[in-house]
Amino acid sequence: MATFDPFSEVQNFANQVLSSRNGLEQMPMDLYRQGSDYYLAADLPGIDPSSVDVDVDGQLLTIRAQRRLPSAEKDTKWIVRERRNHSFVRQLNLGQGIDTENITAAYDNGVLTVRIPVSPKSQPRKIQVATGQGNQDNVVLEHGGKSEDSSPEKGSED
Repeated sequence: MATFDPFSEVQNFANQVLSSRNGLEQMPMDLYRQGSDYYLAADLPGIDPSSVDVDVDGQLLTIRAQRRLPSAEKDTKWIVRERRNHSFVRQLNLGQGIDTENITAAYDNGVLTVRIPVSPKSQPRKIQVATGQGNQDNVVLEHGGKSEDSSPEKGSED
């Protein structure tokens, strides 16, 4: 069953109006995590790979691309012309724990894929729990509501 969301329709309309006013189009994208890396896949159909620009400034990832259509000859009479020159832009705030030095990007068949690795320091890790009798010197024992330190007292004589 299809549902109607008036707020998303208003947002879509606003995006269309704003994009046509400033010449910028938002590129559709997917963002997912696989293993210890994030991947961003953005659709950029008809884009010359040399016009794609991916940069990181601090924690801000920016993707820009430009589609330039060939100019028409003077004797060209358009029947339908729906495609046009576009500038595409997308910005994402990267959270803490991203290895910004090792972000990579590849463009293939109209899809830009950006690999965003998680910093090794931010990856989950297993903590080893020590066991055994070697750490008894600092154990505090409870006896009848009164604390008793089992470590040898400093300055006491035996």
